[in-house]
Amino acid sequence: MSLGSSGKEPTLSAHEFSVISGRNLALPSAARPRVFETKSMAMFGATAPPIPGVAMIGNHVPRQCGIATFTTDLCNAIVAAYGDAGVFVVAVNDPHSHYSYPARVRFELTEADLSSYRAAAEFINSSGVDVVSLQHEYGIFGGRSGSHILHLLGHLNIPVVTTLHTVLREPNVDQLVVMQEIAARSDRLIVMSQHSSRFLQDVFRVPKEKIEMIPHGIPNLPFEEPAFFRKLSPTEGTTVLLTCGLLSPNKGLENVIRALPQILSRHSDVVYIIAGATHPHVRLVEGDRYLLQLQALARELGVEKHVIFQNRFLSPQEMASLVCSASVYVTPYRYEAQAVSGTLAYALGAGKAIISTPYWHAAELLNNGRGTLVPFEDPGAIARAAIELLDNHAARHSMCKRAYLHSRPMVWNQVAHSYMRTFIRACSYRTQPARTEIPLQNVERAAADRRSRSLPALSSVPSLGSEL
Repeated sequence: MSLGSSGKEPTLSAHEFSVISGRNLALPSAARPRVFETKSMAMFGATAPPIPGVAMIGNHVPRQCGIATFTTDLCNAIVAAYGDAGVFVVAVNDPHSHYSYPARVRFELTEADLSSYRAAAEFINSSGVDVVSLQHEYGIFGGRSGSHILHLLGHLNIPVVTTLHTVLREPNVDQLVVMQEIAARSDRLIVMSQHSSRFLQDVFRVPKEKIEMIPHGIPNLPFEEPAFFRKLSPTEGTTVLLTCGLLSPNKGLENVIRALPQILSRHSDVVYIIAGATHPHVRLVEGDRYLLQLQALARELGVEKHVIFQNRFLSPQEMASLVCSASVYVTPYRYEAQAVSGTLAYALGAGKAIISTPYWHAAELLNNGRGTLVPFEDPGAIARAAIELLDNHAARHSMCKRAYLHSRPMVWNQVAHSYMRTFIRACSYRTQPARTEIPLQNVERAAADRRSRSLPALSSVPSLGSEL
């Protein structure tokens, strides 16, 4: 509990909070206002409502995953727009891990420890904030299909706005039950694509009026020719194809490598940069096997000099520099069921020519000529699309311009304002009474019961929020 050499206010574990749970230690009393600074009140008009304080639940940098990056970027954007007096983070730690978090992380939740979820709820309730922003992905919370998070939500007495990073079209029984419970216990649900909104309504029976569509945020990058950014880089004099992000076998990067011999026969200066380390969860199971397979494939095809592996987690500055230097960005993912791709949004925001397989987020973002879609698992189609874009500068530039203009509402500053409007609505229009705890074992028992018999038609599946 000591401050340590950094002078940073300490974060609390579940055990530490349980010892002092009668005291409000979420923020020092002198720095615990109920509202933010009023830096951006003009956007709300002359009769601006109070700006609520926010507790953000999710992963946070330096943890290495997409949710951590998103949570960190969203917090940064809210702080830039409204000041930092009213936001803190409850960070989720994966097993056997410890991170050196920034001061805004004030509570560390242990993924597999159910008691820490209750302690986190008590901590948030005592903190004086007005609304919780939950970043949800099934895999980051403990329990079957992440069901431990229901224990936290059931103990909160303030509004909850949940951002859904994955919405499945064909969930298993546990995923269905957990998502219905999260929807029942949230005041608003934020999705990042129209596909996700439709699935919430059609599969999970969530009312349309409870759903907000806010795009994945992006940095505000300049619209410049790639050669401008390659002048001082090792790739000067080359044409860069790029894929960024944590590596896992579902990314399909081998299909771009298989496309390279055909591309190089027409454009011999092309290099393909694969930027990103193996996903930590994948590394726990199989090490760097996928990375090694990609490197072996490049050697087998004789293109190893044209494939550059940057095997590390990229900083925001590195990511911006790499994306801006690319002539073509590629997301060759193998499966349709991907609701959100942060790197795809990033490339769109940089005004890149994009080649992608038609997973859900790409099919939506790259519509109307904002990118080129190719079939899954088809290296020949990737090669043909790349050659066509590299042969025709005018067509490529037009695609880039359409992508860049479409992405302007996705800039983080705009996204922060959209989130704040949603937080205010959740606080202002909440009509349901304070939550009462629904025993988690009841939820798990109901899911087990459904697994033991055939799943009923979705139209007959009631929400467990009212059933239990």
